[in-house]
Amino acid sequence: MSATILTAEEAKESKIELIINAKGTQAVHDVVVALRANRRSGTANTKTKGEVALSGAKPWRQKGTGRARAGYKSSPVWTGGGVAFGPKPRDYSKKIPKKIKRLALLKALSSRILSGDVLVSDTFQVAEPKTKKFLAILNGIAPKNSKVLVISHSFDENTLKAARNVQETLLLLARNVNVEHLLAFDKILITRDALNVIAERLIN
Repeated sequence: MSATILTAEEAKESKIELIINAKGTQAVHDVVVALRANRRSGTANTKTKGEVALSGAKPWRQKGTGRARAGYKSSPVWTGGGVAFGPKPRDYSKKIPKKIKRLALLKALSSRILSGDVLVSDTFQVAEPKTKKFLAILNGIAPKNSKVLVISHSFDENTLKAARNVQETLLLLARNVNVEHLLAFDKILITRDALNVIAERLIN
């Protein structure tokens, strides 16, 4: 299995118009921030002084004890009391317009192609479900110990099994690729049918 560096001319033939200036940089930032924010569960929760299960009785009388005034045992300054200004369940998700998502995806892909980090091959397939076979193919394409993203239209069962124990590598369908994926890996290997799928995503 052989792979070649995807050039700007080849990308243009696949109907991908690369961005060669600073356009789209802010879009990439916004989309990455949104992707990370959308993964936050937002379930952190602390109890306020009104929610703590403690008596509301005054601990001691107001005057004459020599101690500071205290009105309730659930005070935030006491051990076991409530939490002042603590986190409450909230929604961290951010909405990004489709136009901005497409622009960010194109910008990220353009920067990786122009840097020579994107490789293209006709197919990507491992004949046997063996990690050793998978690594042999990968090392013949990308530098050893580099993080590689493999994008295809589909993967057969043998290929998926052969790659599942290689932590530095991710196999991803073209329809699921996002900006974060394109930026997180040292090298990107993409099949020609997957390149066409991505080109359609950038248009529609």
